[in-house]
Amino acid sequence: QVQLVESGGGLVQAGGSLRLACAASGRTFTNYHMAWFRQAPGREREFVAAINWSGGSINYADSVKARFTISRDNTINTVYLQMNSLKPEDTAVYYCAGRYQFTSRRLYDYDNWGQGTQVTVSS
Repeated sequence: QVQLVESGGGLVQAGGSLRLACAASGRTFTNYHMAWFRQAPGREREFVAAINWSGGSINYADSVKARFTISRDNTINTVYLQMNSLKPEDTAVYYCAGRYQFTSRRLYDYDNWGQGTQVTVSS
């Protein structure tokens, strides 16, 4: 099993930026596809971005496209989410998730999750 630990959340004003990181340890990171999801209070967990093992295939939710960038550094087993031009509606707990075999935008395709990191955007 791969263990996932998120970091980098916090409080930021609207228009600001944050970079989240998700560090993986344990079982091999090779061929491990990663994604970010988020969950706001009272709402379902939703897809944010996904990246395949090589970084050659990336997908974003429409709500974050052109503002967020997902990337990974396989030399240190870490995936990042750079969030720019943050809006109050981006406030949520952000989770990284991973799986082997293929990437997906679907919540239930992922069998491994981090504990989450809180992002709060003030207006």
